[in-house]
Amino acid sequence: MSPMSAFSKSILLFVLNWLDAQLTLFWIRANLATEGNGFMNRLLEHGDVPFLAFKLAVGGFAAYVLYRCSNYVLARRGMTLVLGIYLGLMVIHAATGISALSPQTPATLVAYLNHLHF
Repeated sequence: MSPMSAFSKSILLFVLNWLDAQLTLFWIRANLATEGNGFMNRLLEHGDVPFLAFKLAVGGFAAYVLYRCSNYVLARRGMTLVLGIYLGLMVIHAATGISALSPQTPATLVAYLNHLHF
């Protein structure tokens, strides 16, 4: 199996960024979470559109720069890092969704994960 191309990774980064923004808005508007980033929280005070526009602009710019500079080791490592961060954010979004469905489910999941040996 061949590794993902730099272009595929940049598209994945942008999609994860967009999904993070959409899920963040959903959890916040459902009163299930708050925005942890102070600057982004201020943008949210002005509405969903400024929040989404800024988030997608920054995410798109990052994906583009990392793609265009993918011949450099630093950019390839940076892409790996930010994809890892976004995948971690997707786990947090999933945990938020689970907690919204059942107040006891996250505690059960954490207890289960605590017993796994990595």
